[in-house]
Amino acid sequence: MQTGENEHALRKIIDFTRLLSIGLLILHFYIFCHAVFVKQHLSVSLADKLIISLGKMKVVSGLELSKALIMVLLGISLLGAKGKKDEKINIRQSLILVAAGITIYFLSSLLYPQMRYIISLSYCYMLLVTAGYIMVLSGGILLTRHLKLNWMEDVFNKANETFPQEERMLSNEYSINLQAQYTLQGKVRKSWINVINPFRSLLVVGTPGAGKSYFVIRHIITQHIQKGFSMFLYDFKYDDLTLIAYNTLLRNTKAYKIPPKFYVINFEDLSRTHRCNPLDPTSMDDITDATEASRTIMLGLNMEWIKKQGDFFVESPINFVTAIIWFLKKYEGGRYCTLPHVIELMQADYDVLFPVLRTEPEIEVLINPFISAYQNDAMDQLEGQVASAKIGMARLSSPQLYYVLSGNDFTLDVNNPEEPKIVCVGNNPQKQQVYGAVLSLYISRVVKLVNRKNQLKSSLIFDEFPTIYFNGIDSLIATARANKVATCLGIQDYSQLKKDYGREQAEVIMNIVGNIISGQVVGDTARMLSERFGKILQDRQSISVNSNDTSYSKSTQLDAAVPPAAIATLSSGEFVGMVADNPEQKIALKVFHAEIINDHDAIAAEVRNYRQIPLIRQIDNAVVADNYNRIRDEVKALIAKVIAEIKGTTVSQADTVVCAPEKEKKVNRSR
Repeated sequence: MQTGENEHALRKIIDFTRLLSIGLLILHFYIFCHAVFVKQHLSVSLADKLIISLGKMKVVSGLELSKALIMVLLGISLLGAKGKKDEKINIRQSLILVAAGITIYFLSSLLYPQMRYIISLSYCYMLLVTAGYIMVLSGGILLTRHLKLNWMEDVFNKANETFPQEERMLSNEYSINLQAQYTLQGKVRKSWINVINPFRSLLVVGTPGAGKSYFVIRHIITQHIQKGFSMFLYDFKYDDLTLIAYNTLLRNTKAYKIPPKFYVINFEDLSRTHRCNPLDPTSMDDITDATEASRTIMLGLNMEWIKKQGDFFVESPINFVTAIIWFLKKYEGGRYCTLPHVIELMQADYDVLFPVLRTEPEIEVLINPFISAYQNDAMDQLEGQVASAKIGMARLSSPQLYYVLSGNDFTLDVNNPEEPKIVCVGNNPQKQQVYGAVLSLYISRVVKLVNRKNQLKSSLIFDEFPTIYFNGIDSLIATARANKVATCLGIQDYSQLKKDYGREQAEVIMNIVGNIISGQVVGDTARMLSERFGKILQDRQSISVNSNDTSYSKSTQLDAAVPPAAIATLSSGEFVGMVADNPEQKIALKVFHAEIINDHDAIAAEVRNYRQIPLIRQIDNAVVADNYNRIRDEVKALIAKVIAEIKGTTVSQADTVVCAPEKEKKVNRSR
């Protein structure tokens, strides 16, 4: 206990030790420079008798031994010295002063043999010993008052925020293993980021340039193909990731019992794209599938509608498109059930469109509000309900899109055990608003088909996920685990996800993912992740300096393992995150803060040897234009045929069905 009495007693002991040191120094001078004291008439007979008695003690009679004892006592007195600490004291100068003092103090003994013959040398000896003693005393006092602030060397507290991480490679038939390195107590150590259960979903976050694709997503693609996964890949900046998937598959076909076929959807280069109908009638079991497809395409074209779901003027266009999709699915066995036919049919005049749709009883409930508005001449309301759907879908009316969307080169059941596939769909950042809506429809249909029992293990990878609309992503993450569907979502920031999907949906996505790998992010995203990673014990130091004393305290407290500021300043290739484990394969150290190690030279050599996506078919503009015109002609022929059938049954009824709305409008205008 540091009571006042104990401190006072300690000071007395220190003062006594130093006083004893000084007393022995004076006695040393009196013994070994006795001639000087006799000459100056300073000798005392009693002291001389005492010296004769003490002369028998080697500690007093020995020159070097007595000097060493004096210096030891001085050093002991300095150990307990206290005073005002000062971090500005130059420790190097203090050490030089002490070393010089000790050197002078002991080398002065070289004068002793000549002091018997030359008395003046005794004066020099005493002067040198005294100077050395004072220099050691002064330097020692400065050393005891020196204040070293350890944390000033680590102003960002990086050393204190390190923690043990998983250094074992834990793998299984599904895992993703990323080699990394981290710093612990100033030492760089090897580690592994083990995503041993990718079916609990993986969220990859990072601002542009953080290294999401280069350090993480490319390894997910290669490792899953090496382990025999079927795959659906959304490549936002086509064909960066598609080339990785294609060339990895070429080298790893032996990983599959049945080698998968590689398919590409690309709206830019039609000679290197397959054709696929996302509204394949064989994959739609009931009208709810048509509703889901309609919702996906409409919300993909109008992303701001995502936050307004349930509103009258949002749900009405969705119901309108649903009715058209289901009509084409039921008409002649779904012969014309493609998105291009849907677009062309919905552009028809109301006079013929509504009678055609009324021939399908299952959509009667969906189209009745539109027919009622039309018959009552509520054209403003009708245009508000339908025009937004027409305008949005009209943006998709192009020969290139029609060509890709109207073919049937493959189906979207990518994890079919009999016919596994790796499907890559490419977007274009400059046309993402149009292409994104169509690709959203592909994704919606793929998710429905892969999330079934008794299928192959599959990997769904979405680069730049907010650029598409994925209805029911939370349900996929929550339920697809049992069906061995691994989902990887790449986003730049939580705010981006919140802007496109709404706050509630964004929070659900962020909170239900089991694995998360994050590069540099800022703001709310960094704070959310920091809270998710938890706290660790960290050292805390406190120093208080006053005019008389210095108080120093050290403690430990729980603080953020990875503070938001640390996440906001991560370099490219540095990642923080948390992984999930399995009941049979536990991971004690789930949180990591490490730098992923890539063999840059090997990757560069691999990229140089990549084979390009092969040419699928020779195609020219005439073929594309003919397909475009054929679809439009087929829709016109469909309308004419249905109208003819209506009129052919009962002419008067057909006239009533077709012309009643027009007659009603004329009556209203005359009024």
